[in-house]
Amino acid sequence: MKPRATVATETDRAADRATGPIGDGGSGDSRGGDSNGTAGGRGSGRKPSARPDRTPPAAGGITWRLRLRRDRTLILMTLPAIALLLIFNYIPLLGNIVAFQDYDVYDLGITGSPFVGFDNFTRIFADYRFWQVLINTLVIFLTQLLLFFPIPIAIALLLNTIMSARVRAWVQAVVYLPHFFSWVLVVTVFQQMFGGAGLVAQWMRDHGHEGFDLMTNASFFKFLVTAQAVWKDAGWGVIVFLAALAAVNTDLYEAAAVDGAGRWRRMWHVTLPALRPVIALLLVLRVGSALNLDFEQILLQRDQVGPGASEILDTYIWWTGIKTGDFGYAAAAGIFKGLFSVAMVLGANKVAHMLGEQGVYSKK
Repeated sequence: MKPRATVATETDRAADRATGPIGDGGSGDSRGGDSNGTAGGRGSGRKPSARPDRTPPAAGGITWRLRLRRDRTLILMTLPAIALLLIFNYIPLLGNIVAFQDYDVYDLGITGSPFVGFDNFTRIFADYRFWQVLINTLVIFLTQLLLFFPIPIAIALLLNTIMSARVRAWVQAVVYLPHFFSWVLVVTVFQQMFGGAGLVAQWMRDHGHEGFDLMTNASFFKFLVTAQAVWKDAGWGVIVFLAALAAVNTDLYEAAAVDGAGRWRRMWHVTLPALRPVIALLLVLRVGSALNLDFEQILLQRDQVGPGASEILDTYIWWTGIKTGDFGYAAAAGIFKGLFSVAMVLGANKVAHMLGEQGVYSKK
């Protein structure tokens, strides 16, 4: 009979052989042994590896180092764009501190100008002229939204019905060409056409009628800038909507035709529902830029119709803030404009979610 200490020692050794080394997965039956691990335990006598564990894989099954190594070419390609975004978009945000200062650009600078808190914002809200300009900006925006936004959709639907690819490409190129023109050229073309000495006025005088000058008509100004925007930028929207129409499954049109749907029915029940997500997205983005009208377009025609009809928020900030040297006032107005635009985007996106569309971002 063995002593009790000897029996305990052999029992511990048997348990160690059944458990197996850590490097073998912690199981003594990995090599086909029984549940006690007598056979499998004796067959796996390797020592655990002394090397440290590797970095645990990410959720997708690959480590972040391998991701960087795999995507290093794409990352290097995006670095210039990220650098430009930081230099021209995010670093200048630090200059918004002048909105809270009595900023002196010539002597004191940003570091030496005294802080005045929200005095510049108080001046904005107390300025009746600022609210008049804000209302005028929103009126011009609503005019462009109602008269300009549907036109690219209508042109895209019209081009989509043209069977000849050559004719469709030619019309699309003609409509898109003015997008590359500067606002100086666009305003000059409209001046030569609808000015007091323009072609239309001269033709009316030659036929015994009184001429007109739309370029100096203050009451017609919002429609004039809308017509200029349509002529210049409608082609850009057409390309976006044609791209959305190209993704529509043609089997839907064939199925609708088999069911007896005519051209208008197919457009109403197939084409327009396919365009709804794109329309909702562009509409949200358009509403977000309600206060961001074309500064150059308005400034070129400001003196012809007067600031009462043509003044928008950007030109007002430029005139009362930057041109007179009141940079604190201009910066405060710019911050107000940015916050207003963010609120408009969130509100329009909420409406898009209520209508069942995704908008700028999806609702979780």
